[in-house]
Amino acid sequence: MQSFTLRATTCASAFLFILAPALAQQQSQHVMVNPDELTWKDGPPSLPKGAQMALLYGDPSKDGMFVMRLKFPADYRIPAHTHPTEEVVTVVNGEFNIGMGSTFDPSKTKTIKTGGVVAMAPGMQHYVQIGKETVVQLSTRGPWSIAYVNPADDPRKSQ
Repeated sequence: MQSFTLRATTCASAFLFILAPALAQQQSQHVMVNPDELTWKDGPPSLPKGAQMALLYGDPSKDGMFVMRLKFPADYRIPAHTHPTEEVVTVVNGEFNIGMGSTFDPSKTKTIKTGGVVAMAPGMQHYVQIGKETVVQLSTRGPWSIAYVNPADDPRKSQ
């Protein structure tokens, strides 16, 4: 019995030793927020100028789940790009026109309306065209990054 207890304790300790760092990385936030309580600021420099963002949960610069809202002005576009993790985009209001592929072609976009969802696998090449002001909610894992298919399209290079 003592041998079994010792083995069980050793296994449990090893399991907790391995699991502890993963548990420490998980978010321990509790967030409840209404739309009128959001704080909007300029969008990340990796997006073309004009976008605004409001962080709802987590930290896009760190490993772990985060949720943010992005507000795009009318006549806004994001050239073809990819992300390293899966993304779920929910249209809060407006219309989100998204196309798949490496070449921006507005005629090949699909309009996702208020309440609609887009889920993309890591590395999926896509582009966005906004006709009227639109707000989307992005749910994904950090650290968040964007890689433009054509490096010349990256707005960080023109700063």
